Amino acid sequence: MRPFNKNQVYKLLKYYSYAMVFYAGFFLVRAVIRYIITSDQRVFFYHGDYNDDFGLVPKLLNAIHVSVYMAIAFFYFLNKEIKSKLDSICALILLGFVFLLSSKNIIIVFVVLIGLHFFYFSKSSNKMRLRNLIIFITIIVSVFSFSKIKNRFLVEFQSNTKTSLSHSVYNEADEGINYISIYEAWNNEKFSQGDYFPGTAFRVYQFRMFVEIFSEEPLFWKGLGLNASQVKLKEKEIKYNLYPGYGSFNFHNQYVQNFAELGFCGFVILIIIVFINIKTAITHKNFIHISFAVLMISLFLTESFLWRQKGMLFFISLYCLFQIKEDKITLKI
Repeated sequence: MRPFNKNQVYKLLKYYSYAMVFYAGFFLVRAVIRYIITSDQRVFFYHGDYNDDFGLVPKLLNAIHVSVYMAIAFFYFLNKEIKSKLDSICALILLGFVFLLSSKNIIIVFVVLIGLHFFYFSKSSNKMRLRNLIIFITIIVSVFSFSKIKNRFLVEFQSNTKTSLSHSVYNEADEGINYISIYEAWNNEKFSQGDYFPGTAFRVYQFRMFVEIFSEEPLFWKGLGLNASQVKLKEKEIKYNLYPGYGSFNFHNQYVQNFAELGFCGFVILIIIVFINIKTAITHKNFIHISFAVLMISLFLTESFLWRQKGMLFFISLYCLFQIKEDKITLKI
């Protein structure tokens, strides 16, 4: 198959971005209808769970994954030098949707990338830095005025102490649930069935399990084998008395997942792929590609993205699309 030229790449990104706007609109309308029926604000945020599925997107779609899909589409519209009213509306829909999905890691990287564009890549970056700074701060303050989004960050930052999170901080906490801090996730010798791991604490616990498995199994060169680490994580769930189900989650870290199941060689291959991706993006000075590369690097720290079919397809499609050698893709849109 011949490499795509600049115009073909542009068209593919265009169609992809408008498709994401359509999906965002669909789920927003769905949320409004569900709110009218249930009066439950949870339908506007994050994803649901396997019990009630009250969320902006279904649990199986995963809000973190959808955030990445939407972010790339948003940067397509943001990067256009001449924007129509439709482009601006699409960008605003995607911007709001990413924040409503409330993925903490993606929101932080997303905000940094928006700032990078405003101050270094936009046409007005040199002439209107003060204006851009004011717009940037206004967006951030407006978004974090939503209590649901703010609470998702508070549950992380205020639980990162030696003591657990107070119920007064997180207004959705159920009675009898103890929120585990990062310190506890790394140090506790036992847990109880009522313990709940916020996102960061859970990933720290999973990394701790990797370190333990690494010391117990000869996995350095070849790893345990594809998905073979799940059996070990289930054993750790029983050993540490976690609530049933935690052991069914993977490492939620692509770098750790590669090392645990494919060994050092698999880990190095992933690092090379990531390095080539960011190097090509910087060389071509393509902001959309830079956004994709940075989002993937950060996403791999919190998700085993390539161990899900939709994640693998998304990564392969855009990675190959951007790795074009015959013509630099500057995409002056």
